[in-house]
Amino acid sequence: MTNHSETTGSYENGDIAYDGSAPEHQVTLRTPAELADALPYLLGYRPEDSIVLVALNDRGGRGRFGGRARLGIPAGKDDWPFAARQLARGLITGSERRGAKPERMVAFLCQEPAAGESGRDVVRRLEPLAQKLRTECGHLDVPVIEALCISDGRFWSYCCPTEGCCPDDGLPMGLPGTSVLAAAAAYAGIQVRGSLKELRARLLPWETAAALEQEIALDAAGLSLVPRILDEAERASVAEETLKLAERVMTRFAEAPFLSGDARADLRDDQLLDHDEAASLILGLQDRTTRDRAAEWMEGDEADPALRLWRALARRCVGPYGEHAAAPLTLAGWVAWSAGDQLEAREALAMALGADPDYLFARLLHQACNEGLDPESVRRCLRAERQGRARSKTADAGAAAATVGAATLQDEAAARGDADAGADEVDTMPREAIGTDSGAAPTAPDPASRSCRRTRVDGPVPAGSRPATSRTDGACPGPSRAPGRPRTRTSGRGGSRRRGADKPGADRGSGAAEKRP
Repeated sequence: MTNHSETTGSYENGDIAYDGSAPEHQVTLRTPAELADALPYLLGYRPEDSIVLVALNDRGGRGRFGGRARLGIPAGKDDWPFAARQLARGLITGSERRGAKPERMVAFLCQEPAAGESGRDVVRRLEPLAQKLRTECGHLDVPVIEALCISDGRFWSYCCPTEGCCPDDGLPMGLPGTSVLAAAAAYAGIQVRGSLKELRARLLPWETAAALEQEIALDAAGLSLVPRILDEAERASVAEETLKLAERVMTRFAEAPFLSGDARADLRDDQLLDHDEAASLILGLQDRTTRDRAAEWMEGDEADPALRLWRALARRCVGPYGEHAAAPLTLAGWVAWSAGDQLEAREALAMALGADPDYLFARLLHQACNEGLDPESVRRCLRAERQGRARSKTADAGAAAATVGAATLQDEAAARGDADAGADEVDTMPREAIGTDSGAAPTAPDPASRSCRRTRVDGPVPAGSRPATSRTDGACPGPSRAPGRPRTRTSGRGGSRRRGADKPGADRGSGAAEKRP
């Protein structure tokens, strides 16, 4: 666009539906007013105090919107050259990595007038920044064909070819929702949120009277939880307590009735979460293992209540606990990204890095989200962790059940005979001794024999562990031997004599051989 007083050129917005593949979602923009009106629909919100670059890719001589990049306008003018360089290089090199270097660029500067300023004053003040953007993009061989300043409901162009091309007072913006692009966006199901400030307000710490109460709760929880988190023996217990508490609060959120309006919904969630619960959750999530397990609530019915919980916890990181917000903000950004909301994901992750610039999890997710990567690869890893832990719990439960079952069998075996003899026989019969007397299978026991039932807990009883007794009727036979060879045992041998044989009521051996058929 070189003449802003008439229609010249066109820009095909094939990206308004995010994929640009549906013809009914393509809109042609022909004037600077239409281009300025398109900005909120390209970003998904109304930017404030922002530098925005939008790439244009050529298709058949028509420009098609590509990648977008936004950065807050630095307060100090000395930072403007660095900001312009960072934004231009980030968008152009990122587009190159994805295989489509932009042919041209459109720049926007959005800022409302300060006290005592007019929109025209804003335009003049930001003109050096607009020139820096054009210069940095030009160094990378991507010309800026249009640069607009939007302020106080009007817009101005920095690319006017002649003096007097555009009026000094700028041109009025159209009423929101009345343009062709607004109609196309509504048809495509694209919603424009409020300002970026309103989006961030859902994640910012409280500045109300309740903030002091929350700070006191955090102090109290820190005295009890932090030593336990630092103790290796107690850390796992704190993690389980934290996750169970989070699940209870998420259930509470999920069961609450729906409320329209972000502010009303957030207020209701704040009322459902008390100060002590919030403090325990915030401090518990400072443990990385606990945080990673909490990140598994990322899809399905768990995603929405989890996102609401992480937002609520970020709002509770008040006063000196601002750095603690890195964990819930990162989780909020991750769940939003997993659910397809890249706008909230980027802002939450950027705020997490603002709270703690060295928070590695937030830095990795922020980079991946900005580069347009698919979150499914992260979801797969978290699913595998969750499934592996579930299998481990199942195996542990099975082993515990087997141990309990074996102990129960021993108790039942002891109860069927006299308590002393039964317990002694079980204790002196190791499994490795079973079957060492002979390779043949034992003969069937006499059902009437109590001693047989008492001693056959795990298998045939070796000869050396059978108690000496004068009873021969109904005795449990040992392994089969050669015909005509009676089985003998000398009770006087060490190790083969039962300890219970010396107890009252037992037949004491005298050294003579006892013969059994």
